[in-house]
Amino acid sequence: MKQATLHQLKVFEAAARHNSFTRAAEELFLTQPTVSMQIKQLTQTVGLPLFEQVGKRLFLTEAGKELFATCRQIFNIIAQFEITVADLKGLKQGQLRLAAITTAKYFVPRLLGRFCQLYPGIEISLQVTNHEGILERMMNNMDDLYIMSQIPENIDVKYQPFLDNPLVVFAPVNHPLAKEKNIPIERLTNQPFIMREPGSGTRRAVQKLFDQHGIKVKVKLELGSNEAIKEAIAGGLGISVLSRHALMPNSSEFTILDVQHFPIQRSWYMVYVSDKQLSIVARTYYEYLLDEARKFAEKHGFSTVTQFENIHDIDEMPGISSE
Repeated sequence: MKQATLHQLKVFEAAARHNSFTRAAEELFLTQPTVSMQIKQLTQTVGLPLFEQVGKRLFLTEAGKELFATCRQIFNIIAQFEITVADLKGLKQGQLRLAAITTAKYFVPRLLGRFCQLYPGIEISLQVTNHEGILERMMNNMDDLYIMSQIPENIDVKYQPFLDNPLVVFAPVNHPLAKEKNIPIERLTNQPFIMREPGSGTRRAVQKLFDQHGIKVKVKLELGSNEAIKEAIAGGLGISVLSRHALMPNSSEFTILDVQHFPIQRSWYMVYVSDKQLSIVARTYYEYLLDEARKFAEKHGFSTVTQFENIHDIDEMPGISSE
């Protein structure tokens, strides 16, 4: 492997990640023949095939899988070194890779704005996806930090609650129950209901509450996104339970019904894989987010999670206090 170059490893890593020479070439701004040649030379150096083609699909061999994992470790170490050197020079440079659950898109960009102004040298990548997409990215170690509303069950992670995520009953602004107070939860059984898709964390939380009180609602629609549900509510197709964050920015089309046992109290969490060593940039954002979440909550009427005894296995990290 002494004959292998860092450039060859970068080309291989991109091809392995995409399972495609073409997409690797596009990402690295190379021609496909160049990618093929670099991987051919690397294959000769390793002495074993790195890819195998079945039909039109490309797969990693066992040697390829081992090299792919090694490449990830090498590039993470290099990135860590670059950030450390920049920090030693008194600079804040490097990359911050974030992934957030879909509903978080209503507030995460707001919490990123001032961070970008404070550290203009940091390149930020924010991926917004559903719960399954977050888990896939986490399994592949694609990001530094994850913003989620439920903790993964089958992945060893460290997590910190930082902001409340209350689930409330959304309805059209002209709904007959809009002006009533302390509405019995049983009255929801007479309302056409719009639910998130099966497997949604929001749906599970809502169903758990309904089951506890023996409530069976009339599910008229099942939709896979908050935006689709909001459009359906605005169109008069029914009511639904969504995160209160989905009301932001405030809209005159919706109201929140004052129903007994609501809101369902949940939290937003910062999450990262347990064996991942956070970069200096990630640590800086971690500390920043805790402070900005407090300011955001005060401005928009939410609660912050300040009970630090609820911290779960968060590392003692320089610049991040749990007091």
